[in-house]
Amino acid sequence: FYADWVKRYPIFSIEDGLDENDWDSWKIMTQRLGDQIQIVGDDLFVTNPDRIVRGIKEGSANAVLIKLNQIGTLTETLQAIEMTHRAGWRTIVSHRSGETEDSFIADLSVAAGSGQIKTGSISRSERICKYNRLLRIEEELGEVAKFDFPS
Repeated sequence: FYADWVKRYPIFSIEDGLDENDWDSWKIMTQRLGDQIQIVGDDLFVTNPDRIVRGIKEGSANAVLIKLNQIGTLTETLQAIEMTHRAGWRTIVSHRSGETEDSFIADLSVAAGSGQIKTGSISRSERICKYNRLLRIEEELGEVAKFDFPS
């Protein structure tokens, strides 16, 4: 199903394309499509280092959606990001539902080298503030700013 779509359409990334407990199917999908697109686990991993380690060992994805307030502490979040990057996987720092205008996830995404952020459309102040913070970070970094959009 997904393989046909990836062949026919310019799909870059699939997030939570399978049930969060169907580890075998995640592995199969990653084997078939992981060299062509980003296979992102959100509910599969829930920013939990133990689940991420299992996914890395089994080859169950090639990217992890990171939610700061899902695992509990900033330290645990940074550990999850670090282990994901060590495996050669990508991370996407994400907001949660019920967001506020706190723009820290923009700083976290840049500082952790995630290269991607998920914060929704440019339609509400709690989302716009995060995009504005990314623009300010780019201005602050100037010439040393590094953009790492997956190809």
